[in-house]
Amino acid sequence: MPSPYRAIFAAPGTLAFSTAGLLGRMPLSMMGIGVVTMVSQLTGRYGLAGALSATLAMAAAVMGPQVSRLVDRYGQRRVLRPVTLFAAASVAGLLVCAQQRLPDWTLFVFAAGAGCVPSVGSMVRARWAEIYRGSGRQLHTAYSWESIVDEVCFIFGPIVSIGLSTAWFPEAGPLLAGGFLVVGVFWLTAQRATEPRPHPKEHHTGGSALRSSGLQVLVLTFVATGAIFGAVDVVTVAFAEERGHKAAASLVLAVYALGSCLAGAVFGLLHLKGKPSTRWLVGVCAMAVSMIPLQLAGSLPFLAVALFVAGLAIAPTMVTTMALVEQHVPRTQLTEGMTWTSTGLAVGVALGSSAAGWVVDASGAEAGYAVPAVAGALAAAVALLGYRRLAEPAPTGGRGEDDRHLRTDGEHVA
Repeated sequence: MPSPYRAIFAAPGTLAFSTAGLLGRMPLSMMGIGVVTMVSQLTGRYGLAGALSATLAMAAAVMGPQVSRLVDRYGQRRVLRPVTLFAAASVAGLLVCAQQRLPDWTLFVFAAGAGCVPSVGSMVRARWAEIYRGSGRQLHTAYSWESIVDEVCFIFGPIVSIGLSTAWFPEAGPLLAGGFLVVGVFWLTAQRATEPRPHPKEHHTGGSALRSSGLQVLVLTFVATGAIFGAVDVVTVAFAEERGHKAAASLVLAVYALGSCLAGAVFGLLHLKGKPSTRWLVGVCAMAVSMIPLQLAGSLPFLAVALFVAGLAIAPTMVTTMALVEQHVPRTQLTEGMTWTSTGLAVGVALGSSAAGWVVDASGAEAGYAVPAVAGALAAAVALLGYRRLAEPAPTGGRGEDDRHLRTDGEHVA
């Protein structure tokens, strides 16, 4: 491990909570694609599969910020455990309904419940922010590390989920994802020493963190960015199936995540100067441009190479996003603010996967890659229009002098 990464784990408990966060985030890459694989195998209906994946994402989008707001007020352990048990029970209901071929509406009911999962990545990043408050360089490296963890999930999650569902039984992928969620969250919340202190209601400035105009830009851009991810997942599974190698979809999607993982690892070693907002804008535009080669995909090897290149822009953009959230959201609402960006992604995944499913059913897999291309163009447009709101940190009224110092340092190191 390079020295900057080794240094951040010098603080007690950091390795344990990051590892627990890895397990707790595995469903992020396994559940949606697992449901798509399961339903397409059982029914052959990609439209239904995409709609259920969209329902999972929309439920996470609606409930995620509410759960994180409660976490900011009452603490991680008190909130996350009951929410996780509810989500796990809903996953079990979804699998039973699918296996028993019950009416479609029952699938949607349990999919909505299964989507009510906590944003584990935000919980872990909030712990890093608590430990390295005021130390922008270490926090930049910690956020980069967590982006690497995210991509590790997306490298191995689809492989495991699709592989189990195609080689064992259709429900195997989502079943294992539910197990990872329960183990990861309960292990994370058992670690009380590194849990951020809750901020009682009277310490809050009132209202949602989404009142921040800068956060609004980030969330809206991430809706379009999430549509890229959701569409790419669904279309890639269909593309591989059309060529008689459905299981290979997991490997192609893993290559997509590998590109992001490698870029994130390098990005965490850099000591960058200049405004994070400028780097963020460049990253979003790069993601948009990287969707163009997918329109030319005629084989799985070409698609894998194109997705690897596309993945290089993802992790650096996500890392910079966390730095921007810190600049525009009060510390008392930091977990909620981070979760809103995940919510934007979840909404986008819902829209992208649903749209891609219907396009695939109507016109085939190759036509489906037009969906992430359009989503990328929209992401770039929103980022360009909202750039001025992100260029300067907005007054938050809830951080104090130490946090203003962190924002200033973050412009040089984040």
